[in-house]
Amino acid sequence: MKGLENCFISEVTVFELKYGAENSDNPRKSHRAVDNFVKGLTVIPIFGVVDQYAISKVLLRKNGTPMHDEFDLIIGVTALTNEMILVTDNIKDFRHIKNLKLENWLEIK
Repeated sequence: MKGLENCFISEVTVFELKYGAENSDNPRKSHRAVDNFVKGLTVIPIFGVVDQYAISKVLLRKNGTPMHDEFDLIIGVTALTNEMILVTDNIKDFRHIKNLKLENWLEIK
């Protein structure tokens, strides 16, 4: 399974990208870049992960490993709920989410 048609992005990741664009030195240019990037991907809505979010957040808290970033938890459970691999350069931020498959493409040799 290769190709852009097999790449997805969480709505929350789009939020983060848009914030970064707005906070940049050239928001107009940055927003265009984000829009062009996102245009080639399928955006996964987050409403369908509400139950898994609640389950995962409680499990993490009970295990003494709460997520420090709510957006990261939502992104992680979006991948988990949709049975997808989460590609990230921040493996450590997601490793406590049970059964979440992670890959860091920047470390692949």
